[in-house]
Formats: sequence, C-alpha cells, structure tokens
Amino acid sequence: MARLGELEHAIMDALWASDEPMTARDVRDALAERDLAATTILTVLSRLENKGLVSRDRSARAHRYRPTDSRDVHVASLMRQALDSAPDADAALARFADAVTPHEAAALAEALDEAMRRRGTRGG
Repeated sequence: MARLGELEHAIMDALWASDEPMTARDVRDALAERDLAATTILTVLSRLENKGLVSRDRSARAHRYRPTDSRDVHVASLMRQALDSAPDADAALARFADAVTPHEAAALAEALDEAMRRRGTRGG
C-alpha cells in the first residue's frame, strides 16, 4: 500500500470523517481553507480510486466517493507494510515496543491476546 501524499491524506481524512459518501464538491467544502479547484479534488479522488482506497458510485450525475476501508484498517496495513520492509522484523518490533506509551502497550497486549485466541493459540 502506497503512502499518501499530503493532499491525498487530507481528502481521506474528510472521507473518513463523513458518515455518508461525498461528492467532489462535498470534499472541496470540507477542505475550504485550502481553496482547491474542483478539478484538483477530482484528480486526487481518481488517484485514490486507482490505489484502491476509495470507491466511486456513478449512479448519480455527481459521483459519490467513500473509503474502501476504515482509517484503522488503513493504518494497520501501513504498519504491516513497514514491518514487512524491515530487514530485521524482531528488532523493529523491539524498537516499536520501546516507543509506545504504557496505555498503548496495554492495548497492544490485549489485541495480541485476542488475536491469538481467535487463531486458537496462546502467547506465552
């Protein structure tokens, strides 16, 4: 999964924040402080669609866009991609563990325990 550029990220943030699919105009309105042209928004939405990050509903005159996955799924994919690219995944995980807060460590431990339960294995 490719990393997002700054404008792509801003558009994805707007889409993730919306409970409903958005038109390019809706996205432009959500990013009004940037004063972007509608064609710029459409170009970026098209790139995001090509990357598989948004889907487009073409049933109405103004196409509507929605994220294909939640922000959490996207972030998890980026984390997996980063770990897969590490020459030493164990070392990368150890450094990550050193960098998390106690709250994050507890949440991670709970998530790992749950994942192991779902797989039918136990960590130990």
